[in-house]
Amino acid sequence: MRDTAVGNATLAKTRRNSELLRRLVKNRALYLMILPGFLFFVIFKYIPMGGLVIALQDYQPYLGIMNSPWVGFKHFERLFAEPMFFTILRNTLLLFFMNLLFYFPVPIVLALMLNEVRREMFKRFIQTLVYIPHFMSWVIIVSISFVMLSMDRGIINELLVMMGFEKINFLMSNEWFRPMYVLQIVWREAGWGTIIYLAAMAAIDPGLYEAARMDGANRLRQIWHITLPSIRSVIVVLLILKIGDVLELGFEHIYLLLNSMNREVAEIFDTYVYTAGLRQGQFSFSTAVGFFKSIVGLILVMGANWLSKKVGEEGIY
Repeated sequence: MRDTAVGNATLAKTRRNSELLRRLVKNRALYLMILPGFLFFVIFKYIPMGGLVIALQDYQPYLGIMNSPWVGFKHFERLFAEPMFFTILRNTLLLFFMNLLFYFPVPIVLALMLNEVRREMFKRFIQTLVYIPHFMSWVIIVSISFVMLSMDRGIINELLVMMGFEKINFLMSNEWFRPMYVLQIVWREAGWGTIIYLAAMAAIDPGLYEAARMDGANRLRQIWHITLPSIRSVIVVLLILKIGDVLELGFEHIYLLLNSMNREVAEIFDTYVYTAGLRQGQFSFSTAVGFFKSIVGLILVMGANWLSKKVGEEGIY
């Protein structure tokens, strides 16, 4: 009887393997399309994670990972004891929450407005106009901002003088750094973010709008009672992913805006890692800072996903 059970299990396993092989052969074109992206994540995302062990070492390049001395949580203790830690944490959190508050709703509103446009040519023109900045690098975006906001013949300051106001040193000001940062984010990314929402709106059943119109609902009521509830799950998923980037604001953008006059409000974890790791050669310490960022992001994503499921949404897993 035992031999029969073993034979049945072996036969079932053979059938599963045969079925898996058949599906692989049948869908080989799809798997080949997935392969480059899969290899990208394995090579550039997962394999480098092995280097995180140097956060627990006093890493010396000439000794390598295998021979560098282990120091435990020394670098994490140093991070939390650094006088700059709470300043950097405050700056990072403030920029993130401003980003979340002012940028995150903009693609949703923009997508709702574009979805209501009935003239196709005008709609495509506006879409193209708001998408273009996404394809510009941060170097170009910041350079344009510098030209427009500079004290020396910047168009914004020239307009202020024409209206009787004094010039404002936007580029060196602590007060104007955060608004300038958020406005540049909105300018560059808002149009691209609308693509996802417009795709979600395209999947809404037109019959729902027909029924609403027959019941006397105007455009605003259709948006409130049909469009927004239909794309709610997409909004929640993107919000969860956005929360995961709470300490990941992007090095290039901030670094290009950073200078000695606004460092007090502009220094964040990304620029701090660059300074400590590459410019000062503190590889283990900078890895500990990056590790801390990743752990915080993971905890927030898992927490936000758990909360979304509690309120009835699907979440991301």
